[in-house]
Amino acid sequence: MDRETAQLFFSLLTVGALLSTIALVLVRIAAPTSSAARSVVGQLAPAANGVAAAFAAISMMGSLYFSEVANYLPCTLCWYQRIAMYSLAVVLTIAAARRDRGIRVYAIPLAAIGAAIALYHWLLERFPDLDAGVCSVTVPCEFVWFEQFGFITLPFMALTAFVSIIAWLTLPRTEIQEHP
Repeated sequence: MDRETAQLFFSLLTVGALLSTIALVLVRIAAPTSSAARSVVGQLAPAANGVAAAFAAISMMGSLYFSEVANYLPCTLCWYQRIAMYSLAVVLTIAAARRDRGIRVYAIPLAAIGAAIALYHWLLERFPDLDAGVCSVTVPCEFVWFEQFGFITLPFMALTAFVSIIAWLTLPRTEIQEHP
């Protein structure tokens, strides 16, 4: 797969994740007053760990592709996002296999920290004057490797994944088996 194809592929995945997360949030907003929405939330909740793990694993694979195959050098903020995402990929995959919803206590704060860093990074690409001195001269954080559809860049992809993970992990608990 060449760079342009990979960029388009992961950008389309990002759009899909963004749209599905918006739909999930809208269904959750409607749930208190709609039995149909409550039913949808109830049916989706058991898959929450697996879907969140998939978002994290695909994001990890994408970041590895872009740095190791496409040779896009990760900046300081990229590394911080990777620390959060790679950790999430491991713990969420284990939690999904064990059907352990207790992982939410650890995974949601980690995803929130990653989302905050990704949001700052994406804004920094748009407004380089926001740089608080965390970026290096050799690999500047405001450098945009590519942009699809006028807004999707690597930090936006990470932001979408982190927010999607949070949205899925905050689904109300259902009667599924939890491990201690």
